[in-house]
Amino acid sequence: MQVQLTVNGKAATIDCPPNTFLVHAIREHLKLTGTHVGCDTAQCGACTVLMNGRAIKSCNVLAAQVPGAEITTIEGLAQPDGTMHPMQAAFKDCHGLQCGFCTTGMVMSAVDLCQHHPKAGETEIRELLEGNLCRCTGYQNIVKAVKQGAVAMAAST
Repeated sequence: MQVQLTVNGKAATIDCPPNTFLVHAIREHLKLTGTHVGCDTAQCGACTVLMNGRAIKSCNVLAAQVPGAEITTIEGLAQPDGTMHPMQAAFKDCHGLQCGFCTTGMVMSAVDLCQHHPKAGETEIRELLEGNLCRCTGYQNIVKAVKQGAVAMAAST
């Protein structure tokens, strides 16, 4: 079947079986491999993308369920000239990553978090990122990055 979407601001048609999860359509059919497959059960958040402006776990949504959706992957956050999104820059500046496997999903969730809770404090950030697992960092620098990213995102609007 064919599913038409907008991915990172560009029209995309995905020709895939009806049981294809969005994460696999993104990675395998569109070759956007920044979105990671972690657990395949919506537990870890590595596959998080923005769909119509909201963070979703793309490993438990079928591509066939979201025709016409606007999807933003980690590759779509940066400016066309390569300038990083404020949240990407904050993760880099605050060392909000270690092995990097969870980072793309964490950044996407953090963008959504800051769009809807721009003044979140540390406790709220930790609660709102609960669905994204990091096995390396202890989260302290991730929280620091989200706070810095929130300030930078607010300043850029």
